[in-house]
Formats: sequence, C-alpha cells, structure tokens
Amino acid sequence: MAKEIEGKNVNWSSKEVSNIGEVMIADDVIATIAGLAATEVEGVAAMQGNITKELVGKLGMKNLTKGIRISLNESGVSVDLSVMMRYGYSIPKTCKAIQEKVKAAIENMVGLTVEVINVHIVGVDTNTTR
Repeated sequence: MAKEIEGKNVNWSSKEVSNIGEVMIADDVIATIAGLAATEVEGVAAMQGNITKELVGKLGMKNLTKGIRISLNESGVSVDLSVMMRYGYSIPKTCKAIQEKVKAAIENMVGLTVEVINVHIVGVDTNTTR
C-alpha cells in the first residue's frame, strides 16, 4: 500500500481499498478513532484537551478529538493521548490497555501502521460514582 502524507490528510491508493480512485482520511478521523477506543478502556474517565478545546466543549460544540495529537510520517502514525484516569485503577495496566486498543482500532479501521502511542496521565478523577 503506497502512502503519501499531504498536509492534514492521509492519502493512499490500494487495490484492496479501491481500484477506481483515491481514499483520503483527515487527521481528525484518526484522532476520533483513537479517542473512542481509549474511552472504551475501563479506568479512563475522560480525554483532556487544552483550554481552547475545553471552552469549545462548554459552548456546546462536541469535539471527539479532545486531548489527542496525531503525527503522520512515511513509516506510519504516532499518537499522543492526554487522559484523565479514574481513581483506584492501575495506571500501568490501564495505559497498556489503552495502547493496545488504540493501536488495534487505527490499524483495523484505517490500515495505517501505528509507530508509537504515548499516553499522558493529566489527572485523576476522584468521583467515586462509576
């Protein structure tokens, strides 16, 4: 599968995907897949973003890419996730589960090679209601 990195989109042509044209995937699509996969892991309370994204969320515009940064290069994709953990869960075990789930989701849905997934724990949710 030949891949070309063009700005904010991943562009590739493959006979397995389509023999009648090109498929282009925006970075936000990959970030959304990563965010949804990460929030499915038990022990993850939420994804965390910067203050601008927080304000956008409070104004009613939902951003599914909050706390996620995608970097694309010729050899694959790198993902940085900022995660709020739930109190009482093992951070190493939860982070490993996040990395495995995000890697599988991106590789299965998009077909890109995942080089690295960095998980940044930015806080602990002490709310006891789960």
